[in-house]
Amino acid sequence: MSTHFVGEGNIGSAPDYREFPNGNDEPRRLLRLNVYFDNPIPKKDGEYEDRGGFWAPVELWHRDAEHWKTLYQKGMRVLVEGRTVRDEWEDADENERVTFKVEARRVGILPYRIASVALSAKPAGGQ
Repeated sequence: MSTHFVGEGNIGSAPDYREFPNGNDEPRRLLRLNVYFDNPIPKKDGEYEDRGGFWAPVELWHRDAEHWKTLYQKGMRVLVEGRTVRDEWEDADENERVTFKVEARRVGILPYRIASVALSAKPAGGQ
């Protein structure tokens, strides 16, 4: 079961990068982010109150994930688009557990708390 998901939140820990063998092809690359999706409600004094946010693991499978592991940082505000997926697993005591994760199609960096941006040279024949 999966559902389309779009949410804005903050990365809560350093990104986790992993590679998985893929036969004779390039390895599959995964970047995992732990994101707190908040629900900010404006108050009369101009401040915000968080009502009902939640933590979710975000998985981004992409060939450039190794490069992105240094780009995404703890505390960074991101916009995540993808789908929620039910994830079943067993804990250390062999109890069955169920959680939901987000399989991201895109993870955009929002400009809050960004000090500067630097672009690299355009790759040959690329994006």
